[in-house]
Amino acid sequence: MKVQTRWHILEDPLAVAEEAARRVCEAARRAISERGVFRIVLAGGRTPQDMHMLLTRADTDWTRWRVYFGDERCLPVNDSERNSEAARVALFDKVSIPAQGVHPIPAELGAEAAAAAYVPVVDAALPFDVVTLGMGEDGHTASLFPGRVYPTAEIVHAVHDSPKPPPGRVSLSAGALSCAREILILVTGAGKRDAVAAWRAGQALPVASIGGETVVDVLLDQDACGDLN
Repeated sequence: MKVQTRWHILEDPLAVAEEAARRVCEAARRAISERGVFRIVLAGGRTPQDMHMLLTRADTDWTRWRVYFGDERCLPVNDSERNSEAARVALFDKVSIPAQGVHPIPAELGAEAAAAAYVPVVDAALPFDVVTLGMGEDGHTASLFPGRVYPTAEIVHAVHDSPKPPPGRVSLSAGALSCAREILILVTGAGKRDAVAAWRAGQALPVASIGGETVVDVLLDQDACGDLN
C-alpha cells in the first residue's frame, strides 16, 4: 500500500515542536471525548523532547492518557540514555499521568525478553491515537535501521547489532507504528537534509515504511527541508 505523506515546512525546531504539541493536544481532546482514553506513542531524540516539554503546559485530563514508546535501548531502568527516562524528566514528572498509564518497554531484560513482554501491551493498545516519531540522518526511525530486514509478522522487534550504541534495542514494527489514527514525524536540522531528499525521491528508507491507511504528517524545519520548499 502506497504511503500518503503530507509535508509541513515550519520555521525552526521550536515551531516544529509547537505544532506537534498542538496536534497532540487536539488529538487527545478528540480521543478522550469520543473514547474516554488517549493512547500515544512517544519517540526518543532531541526534537520530540522539545515537544514533550511543551506538553507540560497542556490543558488536558492526564488521567486519561496512556503512553507507549516506539523503541528503547537495552540499558538499566534509570539510565539517562533511555527514552523512557528522558520522557520522565521532560514530561511525566511534571504532569499527573498515573504511573499505570505509562507503559515503558522493559528493555533492561534484554532485547528478546523485552520484545516478547511488550507484544501483549502493544496488541491491547492498537490502534494508537497518535504515533510520534523522529528520523535519523540515515533515514532510520524508532530503531528500524537501513539495510535491515524485519519479520513482517512481528509487532515488536528485538534489535541486535544496532549501528548506533547500544547494540541491543527493542522497536515497534513498521506495522505497529502505522496502526494509528494519526502519525506525526518530526524532522529538524541540516544534518537530516540528505535523508529528507532521499525520502521525498522515493528511496526505501525505514522512515518511508511508516503509514499506509493513515496519512503521515511530516513536520520539518527550514534547515531539514533545504531547497525542497
